[in-house]
Amino acid sequence: MELSRESTGSVTCASWIRRPENAHLVAMGKSRRTTKGKASPSSLLQIFSFDAKTTSLSSSPEATYECEDGELIGLAVHPTGDQIVCSTTNGNCKIFELHGGDGHLKLLAKDMSPFQGVGVQKCLAFSIDGSKFAMGGEDGHLRVFKWPSLSILLDEPKAHKSFRDMDYSLDSVFLATTSNDGSARIWNITDGVPLTSLTRDSDEKIECCRFSRDGTKPFLFCTAQKGNKALTYVWDISTWNKIGHKRLLGKPASVLSISVDGKYLALGSKDGDICVVQVKKMEICHWSKRLHPGSGISSLEFCPSERAVLTTSIEWGALVTKLGVPADWKEWQIYVLLLGLFLASAVVFYIFLQNSDSFWGLPPHQSQPRQKPEGFFRETTQSSDDQNFWGPLDM
Repeated sequence: MELSRESTGSVTCASWIRRPENAHLVAMGKSRRTTKGKASPSSLLQIFSFDAKTTSLSSSPEATYECEDGELIGLAVHPTGDQIVCSTTNGNCKIFELHGGDGHLKLLAKDMSPFQGVGVQKCLAFSIDGSKFAMGGEDGHLRVFKWPSLSILLDEPKAHKSFRDMDYSLDSVFLATTSNDGSARIWNITDGVPLTSLTRDSDEKIECCRFSRDGTKPFLFCTAQKGNKALTYVWDISTWNKIGHKRLLGKPASVLSISVDGKYLALGSKDGDICVVQVKKMEICHWSKRLHPGSGISSLEFCPSERAVLTTSIEWGALVTKLGVPADWKEWQIYVLLLGLFLASAVVFYIFLQNSDSFWGLPPHQSQPRQKPEGFFRETTQSSDDQNFWGPLDM
């Protein structure tokens, strides 16, 4: 699904909003244009509904908020889906609360003093558990807040030259950050201290970063340029040692994303391509070439419940693309399978019960002669074959 740039303005940022019963939404920031084609000092934050059956967004927004104090350039959605933080070109960040549902959505803006005058923010991120919020500035300043109190957990004015990307680990303990100069650092948010810097060769430039999400052995994935080669590196976060690399996209990556369940990794290129990688095998399982022809992918994010991705670019706006990967089992399908196995077991047991006499090689029950109980216990003469019918017993 594509949103027309001429009719709605250029899409500057977008992200999924997770909702109950997989009725997900998309938050989208847009610049506005004057009648002469010049940039307007105001911008729009709009909320669109998502149709999983058609893999598309609604043609018109469910809610709209007009921001008068600068253009929206980035946003992050709280894991609960109730709050959105947006960064603007005037150096302030705004908090929006999403209220209502079923076609009656409303956005309420809040200006919080810790978010005022912080400068242009290149990166915004909530921790996986929603208890922390981090922002990385164009000036290299890193701020990490406790959410929702906004008390400061980490304040590092010279964390980087200028921020490029950031991501939280699955347990919300570590924060990985990258810089425009190619460096990357790891922060322990629990202790509020820098932990280490990722090692790199003199000709390596680390760009994007994402932690693994599958809950098994934790890794950190990073895209990097090594000379004229575009590579994807993997670090073991128990030692912070580089354990390998692979050439996947084959060209410089502009953005990196990982699915909620951690099974897939997606890379977007600077000329509009995306590729999706199965993490377990580190092999490409989906290509979408020229998805945004001639325009760099500015954002890329997996749908929380469907095998689809949301991508944006300045030239082509927002697109939702269904991925050509094996479909996951739905919860109701698992229940149907278990019910089928139970019924099949019941049928087999019934057939076995009905034919149990013939199974044991005994004559039908009604033709068996009645025998005095004491005669049964007095009988001691048995053939050797009868004694060994069951074979040796292993106690």
